[in-house]
Amino acid sequence: MRADSGEARLLPWTTTGGKPCYLLGDGAGTVSRIADQVERAQLSMAGDLLGHAADLLADRRSTSVQVHYLACRLAESLGDVRRVAESRGRRLDEGLSVDEPDER
Repeated sequence: MRADSGEARLLPWTTTGGKPCYLLGDGAGTVSRIADQVERAQLSMAGDLLGHAADLLADRRSTSVQVHYLACRLAESLGDVRRVAESRGRRLDEGLSVDEPDER
């Protein structure tokens, strides 16, 4: 992302009200570096959670409470990963949203 492109970077967190946060800049500042670290952590946690999900779901003794808790964490993680994908997609191909098909 370039400051002169007019494109804002979607950050990997939201406001306390759940609204998206954006950053204008050249991608070299402190907030950009923090956002990169948060994205890496979110993607890493998603991978760890998938491993835990496989283990929990393979265990026939898992309770409905455990599976419900897992489903809630998976939903949260999926939201984080989707936001990362949308942000990175915007930076790779300005103007292309996750919801819009690539018409090339």
